[in-house]
Amino acid sequence: MREDLLHFIWKYKKLQLGNLTGSKNEDIQILDIGSHNLLSGPDFFNAKIQIDGQLWAGTVEMHINSSDWYAHNHELDPNYQNVILHVVWEDDCEVFRADNTVIPTLVLKDYISSTILKEYQKLFYHKERSFINCGSEISNISDFVVQNWLEVLYFERLERKTDLVAQLLTTFNNDWERVFFILLSKNFGLKINGEPFYEIANRLPFPVVRKIQGNALQMESLLYGFAGFLDDDTIGGNYYDTLKREYAFLKAKYDFSDVPIQKPEFFKLRPSNFPTIRLSQLANLYTVHQSLFSKVINAKSVEEIYLVFNVTASEYWDNHYTFGKISKKYVKKLTRKFVDLLIINTVLPIKSSYAKHMGRDVNEELINIISGITSESNTVISKFRTLKLQLPSAKESQAALQLYNEYCTKNKCLQCAVGHQLLNRKP
Repeated sequence: MREDLLHFIWKYKKLQLGNLTGSKNEDIQILDIGSHNLLSGPDFFNAKIQIDGQLWAGTVEMHINSSDWYAHNHELDPNYQNVILHVVWEDDCEVFRADNTVIPTLVLKDYISSTILKEYQKLFYHKERSFINCGSEISNISDFVVQNWLEVLYFERLERKTDLVAQLLTTFNNDWERVFFILLSKNFGLKINGEPFYEIANRLPFPVVRKIQGNALQMESLLYGFAGFLDDDTIGGNYYDTLKREYAFLKAKYDFSDVPIQKPEFFKLRPSNFPTIRLSQLANLYTVHQSLFSKVINAKSVEEIYLVFNVTASEYWDNHYTFGKISKKYVKKLTRKFVDLLIINTVLPIKSSYAKHMGRDVNEELINIISGITSESNTVISKFRTLKLQLPSAKESQAALQLYNEYCTKNKCLQCAVGHQLLNRKP
């Protein structure tokens, strides 16, 4: 038994209402269950309950055992002095207020239907469970319910991705272009080099970026210099030497110093994801589009965004993956799959945040864009597909990841629309 079942039953009025009786035979009538409190303090605020003909207004607290009141030290917390009803599964102890009066107690197990308990036990008490609690049942939930829930979950996940945007805006005094550059740089680094790229973008003198972004060689020299790739005197070659000279020139002209950072990694990466390639592509993206932030914000479709990100690394990298080592010729263009990741993790969070800042509703536009991106492919998504969950686009696959990470793995079935449907099924 978990406390969230008690919350679910109370919040959605799943008690077998009628003659409710307290543990001391008090007549209890619930007039208003109150508002569910998801923060610290009692579980429900502003409840209205009539007890033995007396109307009470205040808070409601819930526990599996009434003795949990003392286990949680509520008797020492003034926030709990306004509790008018203690709702429990087992009444094993009387609970007193500061004035020594007993808090009325309702034993919930006496008023719950066997159907709800049976469905609850199905969710949480399987001896053998594969992947998620409702794995054997989710395919029986109506597609309308599931798809609506997935859309809610997508926006939950998007909202979480905007947290970093908000933090950066505070740090950099609402400089949207700089914040976008930092977020984009981070996601160019993917999982392995995300943090080093983030640090590079954070520490770069952004006024210098604004001044030189029309010059691909200078942009590259700035990024490679801050990444620590221009410190090797053994490499040589015209391109490398030119980058070193340009970087020294920029440092002298704009009087900045490069603070040592964690150097980007090559290990465990495919050559196309080497930091040398990604930094050149990033530099060229800002060279081709000197108003990149505006173009991204104004893009209305995924096709427009694909056109913006249609860039390659510099020509030197056509036959190199690292400095000084020649490889088979291959133009290092941003792939559709990589751009999809940039759209999911950078473009849509920044568009969502900026729209809120400007007081605009762009949810339909965001849905159109994310729905035009192919669903991701990973272990979690594959397992959901085996359960016959329809995930045709990145909107649904992002939602499925949110469902799995924030609900399934945390056993928050009673806060999930699927769990609600299962517990509400008629026998």
